[in-house]
Parts: sequence; structure tokens; C-alpha cells
Amino acid sequence: MRLTYLKYVVLTLGCTLGALCAADVAKYDYRLLATSKTSTMEKELNEAADAGFTFSSVMGGETGIGGKEVVVVMAKKTGAEAPGMKKYKLLATSRTSTMQKELQQAGDEGYDYCGQTVFQSTFGGKEVSVILESNPSAPKRRIEFKLLATSRTSTMEKELKEAGDAGFEFLDVMVGSTAMGGKEVVSILRRYLD
Repeated sequence: MRLTYLKYVVLTLGCTLGALCAADVAKYDYRLLATSKTSTMEKELNEAADAGFTFSSVMGGETGIGGKEVVVVMAKKTGAEAPGMKKYKLLATSRTSTMQKELQQAGDEGYDYCGQTVFQSTFGGKEVSVILESNPSAPKRRIEFKLLATSRTSTMEKELKEAGDAGFEFLDVMVGSTAMGGKEVVSILRRYLD
């Protein structure tokens, strides 16, 4: 009888603890954005940010029905206090030299790196795309970006080492075809200036 009672207590305690743990499980809400126009994507990113969502991931490619699109996943933790209002900027160009210039202008404005992809838009053709994020309520940090692009991986390794020696932090790499550069390895790095 005592063994049965002990089993009952252990089972009851286990169920109670399980229910308490389940109540503490974080829950998330997601918003999926997909478009073939870069101007539309930046607008949708900022609309989602206004609703409390933050950037999670980006990928360019061919979707089943939508054709060639950029797909972005935005997320927010439900029931949690919303983070500070974020602003997003999407840069897209078929020339990596133009991307370096635009990245640096955004870094000077306090925008930081979120993600990158190569995609084929309806009007722009194949483009390198970078999504950047800013939190206007946070202290502004100046950021120096470095974009490395080459068709040779051995060249990329050498350039990455040189950038690392200069204090640049590696962020991401992609391999893709751009209209101007052909097939390239594209890496983005940054260093904070303040």
C-alpha cells in the first residue's frame, strides 16, 4: 500500500512539474516576407518591425509558386516586452563595388549587418542583397564595413586574413552569380569604430 501511495505522489509531482515547465516555454510569432522586388521587401521589413518583429533570416532563390524571390523570416517572442523599435535597410546591386559604398554609407548612419543573399529580381537581374538593421533608440555606433569579392577562393582566404589582421570581424559568405562579376565568392566583414 505504501509503495502504491509513493508511486502516486511521484507521478503527481512529475505531472505538476511538467505542467509548470510547459507554462514557462517561450512562444514565438513569425512573419514570412517574400517578394521579387527589393523596394517592396524593404517596405515590408519596416512594416513588420513596426508590429514588433525582428529579422531572423534571409534567402534568395526560386520558390514553388512565386518564382525567383527573396524570402525573409521575421520573429517576435509572444507575451514578452517588445524590443526597441528597429528600422531596416535593404541594399541590392549587381556591382560589388557599389555594394561596398552603400554598405559604408549605412554603417556611417549606424546600421548594422543582418544577412545577405544573391537573388534574381524582376527588374534588377542578379543582385547581391544585404539587409541592415538600426535601433534608433539605442546609442549610435559607427561601423566600418568591408566587402570582399573574388572568383578565386585562394584569393578570398588571403584577403580575409589581411582584413582580420586589420581588426575586421567576419560576418558571412555567399557564393553566387552576379550580373557584373560572374560567379563570385562574396564576404562581408565589419569593425566598430567607437
